[in-house]
Formats: sequence, structure tokens, C-alpha cells
Amino acid sequence: MNGASREALASAREQLDALTDNTTVDAAKLAEELAAVTALLDREVSLRRVLTDPAQAGEAKAELAGRLFGGQVGGETVDLLSGMVRSRWSRSRDLADATEELAYGADLVAAQRAGALDDVEDELFRFDRIVASSHELRAALTDRTTQGPAKAELLRSLLGGRANPVTERIVVRLVAQPRGRSLEAGLNALSKLAAARRDRMVAVVTSAVPLSDTQRQRLGAALAAVYGRQVHLNLDVDPEVLGGVQVRIGDEVINGSIAARLEEASRRMAG
Repeated sequence: MNGASREALASAREQLDALTDNTTVDAAKLAEELAAVTALLDREVSLRRVLTDPAQAGEAKAELAGRLFGGQVGGETVDLLSGMVRSRWSRSRDLADATEELAYGADLVAAQRAGALDDVEDELFRFDRIVASSHELRAALTDRTTQGPAKAELLRSLLGGRANPVTERIVVRLVAQPRGRSLEAGLNALSKLAAARRDRMVAVVTSAVPLSDTQRQRLGAALAAVYGRQVHLNLDVDPEVLGGVQVRIGDEVINGSIAARLEEASRRMAG
């Protein structure tokens, strides 16, 4: 998002945090309602445009949102939506995108309250690895001829009882309602959103063999010292790295694998 939309999204995030600081608010219900509103905004382009019309006063748009959604969703959801439409948005679609992010954010709040946020982060990463390694599964989950409910049922059969309920819920929503986004991009965005709940960075660590607890702790401490903030480690194993580790944080790669050093030595010899 750019310009006004970026500021509006930042304000909406603050509103969500302030609202969910109250533990009496049902975060899971809030997530479900925000997801339903996202689907409505995607379907009803004219409604989206009315709610983001810069020519209309913010208070008038908030009153309209209250009339439209009051009685359909809870008061907390109406309050969030009213605050959002008071803001200025660069594009009408940005409102739907922000509402979707808040839905996922509310689900992650529910996981955090249950002490399961780490589990959800790890499960999202592992699911991404599973999809990446199985062409058949990816094809089934991204097939445009298959309806969302059928994909949701497939996922529930795969994840039911094997993953945290929050993980299952958000992955099912992501696959059933991709909103023009690739599965990989969606999972990556969810992982970053989960990490942001604790203001943490996410590092994908690839090693030839599984790291020991001591190695994980040392690596985490070293990365925290470098970046000045806590770093969550998503661990992957790939025998092709031959030894050492490869660490990817965002677009930055820290490569300490033997394979990388051999490749560098070969380049130098060839030069």
C-alpha cells in the first residue's frame, strides 16, 4: 500500500491492538466476522467505492458502515470498520486488503492468548514446506476449477487434529479465498504477520542435518545481536548444503554452508 492507505492501515492495526488488549473480546469471533466482511467487500465493488469515497465525509461513511453492518456482526467489528472508513484510502481495494489483514491478525491474537503463537508460526512454515515439496498437493489446493468448500474439506482432512485450530482456520481461509494471490505468497505473508505479533524477525535456516537445541539457541542469540531484535527461526533440512547453515532473512541471505564456500573457491580458481 502507498500514501494514504499505508497510514490508514497503520491506524487500523493500532485500533485492532487496542481492542484486543481487552481479553473479554472474542478474538476468534472477531477474525471470523472480519473475514466475512472482506468477502463482502470483494464481491460488492460499488460498496467498497462508497466506503472509500474521498468526496464523502469520514463520519458519514462511518454512519453508513454502522447501518450496514450493525446487527450483522458484533459491536467490536463495527467499531473497527467505522474507524477504518473514516480514514482515507488510496484505492478502494486497499480497504478490503486491510480488513483481511485484521482478520488474520485477530486469529493470531487468539493463538497468542492461548500460548500457541510459536506453534502456529512453526506449523505455517512446515505447511509451506510440505506444499513446496508436493506438486500434487499444490495442484489440488490451487486448482481454479475446484470450489473453495472442496479445498477446505481437503485441508481439514489433512490438518484436522494435527495442527493448532488457529493454523487450520487461517490456512483454510487462505486456500478457499486466495483473492488473486499465490499460495506461496499468502503463506509468506501469514508468517510475517505472525512474527510481527511479537515484533520479531523471521529467519529461514537451512542446514544439512537438524540443529541441536544448543545450536539453535546460539544462532538465535547471534542473529538477535546482529539485528537488534528477537529473531524467530524456521528450520529446514537440506542435505545439499553439505554442512554449515544458510540463513535467509527477508531478501538477505547469510550463507555459511560448505557448498557455498566450495562454489566460491571454484569461482576464484576459474578466475
